[in-house]
Amino acid sequence: MSNVFVERKGDGTYAAIQDKKVIARGDTQAETIDKARDKRPHDSILAERVRDTDVGSRDKWRRV
Repeated sequence: MSNVFVERKGDGTYAAIQDKKVIARGDTQAETIDKARDKRPHDSILAERVRDTDVGSRDKWRRV
């Protein structure tokens, strides 16, 4: 079981990446997370923070 990372791409879409391979794509982060869950239900999914805040920046990940 390995991690799936959902990250924002330069064109504004999102990609779910596992072992350096794209396993799902979507227009929104939530849509991409749902597609990744369908394909890899037993793996951990980590989503990229997509905005900067006072306490965090885009390089932070959260488990979903």
